[in-house]
Amino acid sequence: MKQVETLIVGAGVTGLAAAGQLGIQDYLVIEADTTIGGYCKTIERSGFVWDYSGHFFHFRNPSVDRWLRERMRPEVVVSTVRKKAFVAYGGRMLDYPFQKSIHQLPREEFLECLHDLYFAERQTAQEPSREPRRTLREMLEARYGRGICEKFLFPYNEKVYACNLDELDPGAMGRFFPAPSLADIIRHFRDARDDSYNATFSYPSSGAIAYVDALASAVRPDSLSMEEGLVSVDRTRRVAMTTRREIGFGRMISTLPLPLLAALSGLEHDPGAFSWSKVLVFNFGFDAKGPRDVHWVYFPSPDVSFYRVGFYDNILGTDRMSLYVEVAMSRTAVPERERLRSRVLSDLRAAGVVSGQRLVAEHSVMLDPAYVHISKRAEAERERVRALLEEQSIYSAGRYGAWRYCSIEDNIVEAWELVRRLRGGAGTA
Repeated sequence: MKQVETLIVGAGVTGLAAAGQLGIQDYLVIEADTTIGGYCKTIERSGFVWDYSGHFFHFRNPSVDRWLRERMRPEVVVSTVRKKAFVAYGGRMLDYPFQKSIHQLPREEFLECLHDLYFAERQTAQEPSREPRRTLREMLEARYGRGICEKFLFPYNEKVYACNLDELDPGAMGRFFPAPSLADIIRHFRDARDDSYNATFSYPSSGAIAYVDALASAVRPDSLSMEEGLVSVDRTRRVAMTTRREIGFGRMISTLPLPLLAALSGLEHDPGAFSWSKVLVFNFGFDAKGPRDVHWVYFPSPDVSFYRVGFYDNILGTDRMSLYVEVAMSRTAVPERERLRSRVLSDLRAAGVVSGQRLVAEHSVMLDPAYVHISKRAEAERERVRALLEEQSIYSAGRYGAWRYCSIEDNIVEAWELVRRLRGGAGTA
Protein backbone atom coordinates (compact mmCIF):
# COMPACT_ATOMS: atom_id res chain seq x y z
CA MET A 1 0.00 0.00 0.00
CA LYS A 2 1.30 3.42 -0.96
CA GLN A 3 1.84 5.82 1.93
CA VAL A 4 1.94 9.64 1.66
CA GLU A 5 2.10 12.43 4.17
CA THR A 6 -0.59 14.51 2.41
CA LEU A 7 -3.20 13.12 0.02
CA ILE A 8 -5.04 15.76 -2.02
CA VAL A 9 -8.30 14.73 -3.67
CA GLY A 10 -9.07 16.79 -6.76
CA ALA A 11 -6.80 18.65 -9.19
CA GLY A 12 -8.99 21.72 -9.51
CA VAL A 13 -8.05 25.22 -8.39
CA THR A 14 -8.11 24.45 -4.65
CA GLY A 15 -6.25 21.14 -4.91
CA LEU A 16 -3.52 22.54 -7.14
CA ALA A 17 -3.14 25.66 -4.98
CA ALA A 18 -2.69 23.49 -1.89
CA ALA A 19 -0.23 21.15 -3.61
CA GLY A 20 1.86 24.03 -4.90
CA GLN A 21 2.33 25.32 -1.35
CA LEU A 22 3.55 21.98 -0.01
CA GLY A 23 6.87 22.37 -1.82
CA ILE A 24 9.18 19.42 -1.26
CA GLN A 25 6.88 17.71 1.22
CA ASP A 26 5.56 14.22 0.51
CA TYR A 27 2.20 14.64 -1.20
CA LEU A 28 0.05 13.07 -3.91
CA VAL A 29 -2.82 14.62 -5.89
CA ILE A 30 -5.42 12.22 -7.28
CA GLU A 31 -7.90 13.35 -9.93
CA ALA A 32 -10.75 11.28 -11.38
CA ASP A 33 -10.80 13.21 -14.67
CA THR A 34 -8.33 12.99 -17.53
CA THR A 35 -7.23 16.63 -17.19
CA ILE A 36 -6.63 19.12 -14.41
CA GLY A 37 -8.77 22.18 -13.66
CA GLY A 38 -12.05 20.91 -12.25
CA TYR A 39 -14.75 23.35 -13.35
CA CYS A 40 -12.06 25.76 -14.53
CA LYS A 41 -11.28 23.91 -17.77
CA THR A 42 -11.03 25.51 -21.20
CA ILE A 43 -12.17 24.01 -24.51
CA GLU A 44 -10.68 25.04 -27.86
CA ARG A 45 -12.68 24.06 -30.91
CA SER A 46 -12.64 25.38 -34.47
CA GLY A 47 -10.78 28.48 -33.35
CA PHE A 48 -13.15 29.23 -30.45
CA VAL A 49 -12.02 29.39 -26.82
CA TRP A 50 -14.65 28.44 -24.24
CA ASP A 51 -14.52 27.67 -20.54
CA TYR A 52 -16.76 25.19 -18.77
CA SER A 53 -18.66 28.32 -17.73
CA GLY A 54 -18.00 32.04 -17.63
CA HIS A 55 -14.91 32.46 -15.44
CA PHE A 56 -13.81 36.08 -15.29
CA PHE A 57 -11.26 37.13 -12.72
CA HIS A 58 -11.46 40.08 -10.36
CA PHE A 59 -8.75 39.88 -7.72
CA ARG A 60 -9.10 41.72 -4.44
CA ASN A 61 -5.54 40.84 -3.49
CA PRO A 62 -3.00 42.12 -6.05
CA SER A 63 -0.35 39.70 -4.76
CA VAL A 64 -2.49 36.72 -5.82
CA ASP A 65 -2.95 38.19 -9.31
CA ARG A 66 0.77 38.91 -9.56
CA TRP A 67 1.75 35.42 -8.36
CA LEU A 68 -0.41 33.83 -11.06
CA ARG A 69 0.65 36.11 -13.91
CA GLU A 70 4.33 35.56 -13.16
CA ARG A 71 3.82 31.84 -13.78
CA MET A 72 1.86 32.05 -17.03
CA ARG A 73 3.36 31.07 -20.36
CA PRO A 74 4.95 34.04 -22.20
CA GLU A 75 2.49 33.87 -25.10
CA VAL A 76 -0.55 34.32 -22.83
CA VAL A 77 -1.93 37.87 -22.88
CA VAL A 78 -4.13 38.87 -19.94
CA SER A 79 -6.59 41.63 -20.80
CA THR A 80 -8.14 43.92 -18.21
CA VAL A 81 -11.71 44.65 -19.26
CA ARG A 82 -14.27 47.16 -17.98
CA LYS A 83 -17.48 45.22 -17.54
CA LYS A 84 -20.50 45.87 -19.75
CA ALA A 85 -23.40 43.89 -18.30
CA PHE A 86 -27.12 44.27 -18.93
CA VAL A 87 -30.53 42.92 -17.94
CA ALA A 88 -32.98 41.89 -20.66
CA TYR A 89 -36.36 43.16 -19.51
CA GLY A 90 -39.54 43.98 -21.40
CA GLY A 91 -37.90 44.10 -24.80
CA ARG A 92 -35.12 46.48 -23.73
CA MET A 93 -31.64 46.27 -22.21
CA LEU A 94 -31.18 47.85 -18.79
CA ASP A 95 -27.81 48.43 -17.16
CA TYR A 96 -26.93 45.85 -14.51
CA PRO A 97 -27.70 45.74 -11.63
CA PHE A 98 -31.43 46.10 -12.17
CA GLN A 99 -32.08 47.74 -8.80
CA LYS A 100 -29.76 50.65 -9.69
CA SER A 101 -31.27 51.10 -13.15
CA ILE A 102 -35.01 51.34 -12.49
CA HIS A 103 -34.98 54.84 -14.02
CA GLN A 104 -34.47 53.11 -17.39
CA LEU A 105 -37.86 51.37 -17.09
CA PRO A 106 -41.07 52.71 -18.67
CA ARG A 107 -42.47 55.55 -16.55
CA GLU A 108 -45.22 53.63 -14.74
CA GLU A 109 -42.92 50.72 -13.85
CA PHE A 110 -40.22 53.13 -12.73
CA LEU A 111 -42.68 54.93 -10.42
CA GLU A 112 -43.91 51.60 -9.05
CA CYS A 113 -40.37 50.46 -8.23
CA LEU A 114 -39.35 53.82 -6.75
CA HIS A 115 -42.50 54.00 -4.63
CA ASP A 116 -42.06 50.50 -3.22
CA LEU A 117 -38.33 51.03 -2.68
CA TYR A 118 -38.89 54.27 -0.77
CA PHE A 119 -41.48 52.83 1.58
CA ALA A 120 -39.52 49.59 2.09
CA GLU A 121 -36.47 51.52 3.23
CA ARG A 122 -38.58 53.86 5.34
CA GLN A 123 -40.31 50.97 7.10
CA THR A 124 -37.00 49.27 7.78
CA ALA A 125 -35.60 52.49 9.28
CA GLN A 126 -38.65 52.88 11.52
CA GLU A 127 -38.37 49.31 12.85
CA PRO A 128 -34.68 48.92 13.78
CA SER A 129 -35.46 46.40 16.51
CA ARG A 130 -37.53 44.14 14.27
CA GLU A 131 -36.51 40.48 14.16
CA PRO A 132 -33.97 39.87 11.35
CA ARG A 133 -35.32 38.59 8.06
CA ARG A 134 -35.33 34.81 8.06
CA THR A 135 -35.07 34.03 4.35
CA LEU A 136 -33.58 35.45 1.18
CA ARG A 137 -37.05 36.29 -0.12
CA GLU A 138 -37.94 38.21 3.05
CA MET A 139 -34.64 40.09 2.99
CA LEU A 140 -35.00 41.13 -0.65
CA GLU A 141 -38.57 42.37 -0.29
CA ALA A 142 -37.83 44.23 2.95
CA ARG A 143 -34.88 45.99 1.34
CA TYR A 144 -36.20 46.75 -2.16
CA GLY A 145 -40.00 46.43 -2.08
CA ARG A 146 -42.32 44.41 -4.29
CA GLY A 147 -41.69 46.23 -7.58
CA ILE A 148 -37.98 45.52 -7.97
CA CYS A 149 -38.38 42.06 -6.47
CA GLU A 150 -41.19 40.90 -8.73
CA LYS A 151 -39.60 42.31 -11.87
CA PHE A 152 -36.08 41.00 -11.34
CA LEU A 153 -34.79 39.82 -7.97
CA PHE A 154 -37.35 37.06 -7.42
CA PRO A 155 -37.59 35.55 -10.93
CA TYR A 156 -33.88 35.80 -11.70
CA ASN A 157 -32.68 34.21 -8.47
CA GLU A 158 -35.36 31.54 -8.62
CA LYS A 159 -34.00 30.61 -12.06
CA VAL A 160 -30.39 30.47 -10.84
CA TYR A 161 -31.01 28.55 -7.63
CA ALA A 162 -33.91 26.49 -9.02
CA CYS A 163 -35.74 26.67 -5.71
CA ASN A 164 -38.11 28.79 -3.64
CA LEU A 165 -36.14 31.70 -2.19
CA ASP A 166 -37.75 31.04 1.19
CA GLU A 167 -35.48 27.98 1.37
CA LEU A 168 -32.35 30.16 1.36
CA ASP A 169 -30.76 32.26 4.07
CA PRO A 170 -30.73 36.06 3.70
CA GLY A 171 -26.95 35.98 3.16
CA ALA A 172 -27.02 33.18 0.59
CA MET A 173 -25.19 35.29 -2.02
CA GLY A 174 -22.70 36.86 0.38
CA ARG A 175 -20.60 39.74 -0.89
CA PHE A 176 -21.52 38.97 -4.52
CA PHE A 177 -25.01 40.43 -4.21
CA PRO A 178 -25.26 44.09 -5.31
CA ALA A 179 -26.88 45.81 -2.31
CA PRO A 180 -27.24 49.53 -3.08
CA SER A 181 -29.17 51.81 -0.72
CA LEU A 182 -31.98 54.11 -1.80
CA ALA A 183 -29.47 56.97 -1.92
CA ASP A 184 -27.14 54.90 -4.11
CA ILE A 185 -29.97 54.12 -6.50
CA ILE A 186 -31.10 57.73 -6.79
CA ARG A 187 -27.50 58.89 -7.26
CA HIS A 188 -27.19 56.36 -10.09
CA PHE A 189 -29.97 58.19 -12.00
CA ARG A 190 -27.45 60.91 -12.83
CA ASP A 191 -24.07 59.28 -12.15
CA ALA A 192 -24.02 55.79 -13.67
CA ARG A 193 -20.56 54.74 -12.51
CA ASP A 194 -20.03 51.02 -11.83
CA ASP A 195 -18.66 50.53 -8.33
CA SER A 196 -19.39 46.79 -8.10
CA TYR A 197 -16.76 44.26 -7.00
CA ASN A 198 -16.16 43.17 -10.61
CA ALA A 199 -16.44 46.53 -12.41
CA THR A 200 -13.22 45.47 -14.14
CA PHE A 201 -12.07 41.92 -14.66
CA SER A 202 -9.13 40.04 -16.15
CA TYR A 203 -9.25 37.32 -18.78
CA PRO A 204 -6.39 35.46 -20.50
CA SER A 205 -6.18 35.04 -24.26
CA SER A 206 -6.05 31.25 -23.85
CA GLY A 207 -9.03 31.08 -21.48
CA ALA A 208 -9.36 30.42 -17.76
CA ILE A 209 -7.08 27.39 -18.02
CA ALA A 210 -4.14 29.84 -18.03
CA TYR A 211 -4.74 30.42 -14.32
CA VAL A 212 -4.96 26.67 -13.70
CA ASP A 213 -1.70 26.09 -15.57
CA ALA A 214 -0.06 28.81 -13.47
CA LEU A 215 -1.11 26.99 -10.29
CA ALA A 216 0.02 23.66 -11.73
CA SER A 217 3.48 25.08 -12.50
CA ALA A 218 4.21 24.95 -8.76
CA VAL A 219 3.14 21.28 -8.49
CA ARG A 220 5.61 18.46 -9.02
CA PRO A 221 4.48 16.54 -12.14
CA ASP A 222 5.25 13.18 -10.54
CA SER A 223 2.83 13.99 -7.71
CA LEU A 224 -0.22 14.09 -10.03
CA SER A 225 -2.18 10.89 -10.62
CA MET A 226 -4.89 11.36 -13.23
CA GLU A 227 -7.93 9.13 -13.83
CA GLU A 228 -7.81 8.02 -10.20
CA GLY A 229 -10.94 8.74 -8.23
CA LEU A 230 -11.73 8.36 -4.56
CA VAL A 231 -13.99 5.39 -3.75
CA SER A 232 -14.05 5.36 0.05
CA VAL A 233 -12.11 6.49 3.12
CA ASP A 234 -11.30 4.48 6.23
CA ARG A 235 -11.07 7.35 8.70
CA THR A 236 -9.76 5.23 11.56
CA ARG A 237 -6.88 3.69 9.60
CA ARG A 238 -6.43 6.84 7.45
CA VAL A 239 -6.57 4.82 4.28
CA ALA A 240 -8.15 5.98 1.01
CA MET A 241 -9.48 3.42 -1.43
CA THR A 242 -9.27 4.73 -4.99
CA THR A 243 -10.24 3.30 -8.35
CA ARG A 244 -6.70 1.89 -8.55
CA ARG A 245 -5.34 1.10 -5.08
CA GLU A 246 -5.20 1.78 -1.37
CA ILE A 247 -3.33 4.88 -0.18
CA GLY A 248 -2.39 5.50 3.42
CA PHE A 249 -2.18 9.15 4.41
CA GLY A 250 -1.11 11.27 7.33
CA ARG A 251 -3.67 13.89 6.37
CA MET A 252 -6.10 14.46 3.51
CA ILE A 253 -7.20 17.64 1.77
CA SER A 254 -10.40 16.94 -0.15
CA THR A 255 -12.08 19.24 -2.67
CA LEU A 256 -14.99 16.88 -3.31
CA PRO A 257 -18.49 18.20 -2.54
CA LEU A 258 -18.83 17.96 1.23
CA PRO A 259 -21.89 15.63 1.30
CA LEU A 260 -20.10 13.27 -1.09
CA LEU A 261 -16.97 13.22 1.06
CA ALA A 262 -19.07 12.54 4.16
CA ALA A 263 -20.76 9.61 2.41
CA LEU A 264 -17.46 8.15 1.10
CA SER A 265 -15.99 8.50 4.60
CA GLY A 266 -18.85 6.61 6.22
CA LEU A 267 -19.57 9.64 8.38
CA GLU A 268 -23.10 9.82 9.74
CA HIS A 269 -24.59 13.02 8.41
CA ASP A 270 -27.84 14.64 7.33
CA PRO A 271 -27.87 14.43 3.51
CA GLY A 272 -31.15 16.37 3.42
CA ALA A 273 -29.34 19.42 4.76
CA PHE A 274 -27.45 19.84 1.51
CA SER A 275 -29.15 20.94 -1.69
CA TRP A 276 -28.06 22.73 -4.83
CA SER A 277 -28.92 23.58 -8.40
CA LYS A 278 -27.07 22.28 -11.41
CA VAL A 279 -26.28 24.20 -14.58
CA LEU A 280 -26.10 23.01 -18.16
CA VAL A 281 -23.70 25.23 -20.10
CA PHE A 282 -23.95 25.48 -23.88
CA ASN A 283 -20.96 27.00 -25.67
CA PHE A 284 -21.81 28.14 -29.20
CA GLY A 285 -19.58 29.48 -31.97
CA PHE A 286 -21.07 31.35 -34.94
CA ASP A 287 -19.62 32.42 -38.27
CA ALA A 288 -20.16 36.18 -37.73
CA LYS A 289 -20.38 38.79 -35.00
CA GLY A 290 -23.55 39.48 -33.08
CA PRO A 291 -24.24 42.19 -30.48
CA ARG A 292 -21.23 44.35 -29.67
CA ASP A 293 -20.27 46.31 -26.56
CA VAL A 294 -21.74 43.70 -24.22
CA HIS A 295 -19.99 41.07 -22.12
CA TRP A 296 -22.95 39.30 -20.57
CA VAL A 297 -26.72 39.67 -20.24
CA TYR A 298 -29.06 38.48 -17.46
CA PHE A 299 -32.48 37.08 -18.41
CA PRO A 300 -34.97 37.06 -15.50
CA SER A 301 -38.04 36.05 -17.52
CA PRO A 302 -39.27 32.52 -16.73
CA ASP A 303 -40.30 32.27 -20.39
CA VAL A 304 -36.62 32.27 -21.43
CA SER A 305 -34.77 28.98 -20.91
CA PHE A 306 -31.43 30.48 -19.84
CA TYR A 307 -30.58 32.91 -17.07
CA ARG A 308 -27.37 34.35 -18.52
CA VAL A 309 -25.58 34.68 -21.86
CA GLY A 310 -21.95 35.78 -22.16
CA PHE A 311 -19.95 36.94 -25.20
CA TYR A 312 -16.37 35.67 -25.31
CA ASP A 313 -15.80 37.43 -28.64
CA ASN A 314 -16.41 40.85 -27.10
CA ILE A 315 -13.97 40.06 -24.29
CA LEU A 316 -11.23 38.57 -26.48
CA GLY A 317 -11.78 40.95 -29.41
CA THR A 318 -12.42 38.20 -31.98
CA ASP A 319 -14.43 38.50 -35.19
CA ARG A 320 -16.98 35.69 -34.71
CA MET A 321 -19.71 35.49 -32.07
CA SER A 322 -18.71 33.12 -29.28
CA LEU A 323 -21.26 32.51 -26.53
CA TYR A 324 -21.70 30.73 -23.26
CA VAL A 325 -25.33 30.13 -22.31
CA GLU A 326 -26.28 28.96 -18.81
CA VAL A 327 -29.43 27.00 -17.97
CA ALA A 328 -30.08 26.16 -14.32
CA MET A 329 -32.27 23.35 -13.00
CA SER A 330 -32.96 21.45 -9.82
CA ARG A 331 -30.49 18.74 -8.81
CA THR A 332 -33.09 16.05 -9.53
CA ALA A 333 -33.92 17.26 -13.04
CA VAL A 334 -33.05 14.96 -15.95
CA PRO A 335 -33.05 17.22 -19.03
CA GLU A 336 -33.37 16.02 -22.59
CA ARG A 337 -30.22 17.73 -23.75
CA GLU A 338 -31.04 17.86 -27.47
CA ARG A 339 -34.53 19.24 -26.89
CA LEU A 340 -33.15 21.83 -24.47
CA ARG A 341 -30.43 22.77 -26.96
CA SER A 342 -33.10 23.47 -29.60
CA ARG A 343 -35.08 25.55 -27.11
CA VAL A 344 -31.98 27.55 -26.17
CA LEU A 345 -31.15 28.32 -29.81
CA SER A 346 -34.76 29.36 -30.42
CA ASP A 347 -34.70 31.63 -27.37
CA LEU A 348 -31.41 33.18 -28.51
CA ARG A 349 -33.04 34.10 -31.81
CA ALA A 350 -36.16 35.46 -30.09
CA ALA A 351 -33.99 37.58 -27.79
CA GLY A 352 -32.12 39.05 -30.77
CA VAL A 353 -28.77 37.56 -29.74
CA VAL A 354 -28.69 35.45 -32.90
CA SER A 355 -30.02 37.11 -36.04
CA GLY A 356 -28.94 35.04 -39.02
CA GLN A 357 -25.44 33.91 -38.02
CA ARG A 358 -24.63 30.29 -38.77
CA LEU A 359 -23.69 27.94 -35.92
CA VAL A 360 -20.32 26.38 -36.77
CA ALA A 361 -19.07 24.88 -33.48
CA GLU A 362 -20.44 23.93 -30.10
CA HIS A 363 -19.79 22.23 -26.79
CA SER A 364 -21.85 21.57 -23.67
CA VAL A 365 -21.18 20.49 -20.10
CA MET A 366 -23.30 19.84 -17.02
CA LEU A 367 -22.04 21.41 -13.78
CA ASP A 368 -23.42 19.34 -10.91
CA PRO A 369 -23.36 20.78 -8.30
CA ALA A 370 -23.36 24.38 -9.50
CA TYR A 371 -24.95 26.81 -7.00
CA VAL A 372 -25.08 25.48 -3.43
CA HIS A 373 -28.09 26.40 -1.35
CA ILE A 374 -27.06 28.25 1.80
CA SER A 375 -29.45 27.72 4.70
CA LYS A 376 -29.11 27.59 8.48
CA ARG A 377 -29.57 23.84 8.37
CA ALA A 378 -26.85 23.44 5.73
CA GLU A 379 -24.45 25.75 7.57
CA ALA A 380 -24.90 23.92 10.87
CA GLU A 381 -24.38 20.52 9.26
CA ARG A 382 -21.41 21.81 7.26
CA GLU A 383 -19.64 22.99 10.40
CA ARG A 384 -20.41 19.76 12.27
CA VAL A 385 -19.23 17.48 9.46
CA ARG A 386 -16.05 19.43 8.74
CA ALA A 387 -15.13 19.47 12.43
CA LEU A 388 -15.59 15.70 12.74
CA LEU A 389 -13.48 15.11 9.64
CA GLU A 390 -10.72 17.41 10.89
CA GLU A 391 -10.52 15.40 14.11
CA GLN A 392 -9.12 12.64 11.90
CA SER A 393 -6.92 14.95 9.80
CA ILE A 394 -9.31 15.16 6.84
CA TYR A 395 -9.77 18.73 5.61
CA SER A 396 -12.61 19.60 3.26
CA ALA A 397 -11.86 22.74 1.24
CA GLY A 398 -12.88 24.64 -1.89
CA ARG A 399 -16.20 25.97 -3.13
CA TYR A 400 -17.95 22.64 -2.74
CA GLY A 401 -15.74 21.18 -0.03
CA ALA A 402 -16.52 24.17 2.19
CA TRP A 403 -20.07 24.34 0.75
CA ARG A 404 -20.12 28.08 0.13
CA TYR A 405 -20.51 30.63 -2.64
CA CYS A 406 -17.10 32.11 -3.37
CA SER A 407 -14.68 33.20 -6.10
CA ILE A 408 -11.72 31.37 -7.60
CA GLU A 409 -9.44 33.79 -5.77
CA ASP A 410 -11.16 32.80 -2.52
CA ASN A 411 -10.38 29.15 -3.27
CA ILE A 412 -6.69 29.91 -3.85
CA VAL A 413 -6.37 31.96 -0.67
CA GLU A 414 -8.23 29.32 1.34
CA ALA A 415 -5.89 26.59 0.09
CA TRP A 416 -2.78 28.63 0.87
CA GLU A 417 -4.04 29.47 4.35
CA LEU A 418 -4.94 25.84 5.04
CA VAL A 419 -1.45 24.67 4.12
CA ARG A 420 0.10 27.39 6.27
CA ARG A 421 -2.06 26.25 9.19
CA LEU A 422 -1.08 22.62 8.69
CA ARG A 423 2.58 23.61 8.55
CA GLY A 424 2.31 25.60 11.74
CA GLY A 425 2.24 29.03 10.13
CA ALA A 426 5.16 28.55 7.73
CA GLY A 427 4.78 29.25 4.02
CA THR A 428 5.72 31.58 1.21
CA ALA A 429 2.38 32.65 -0.22
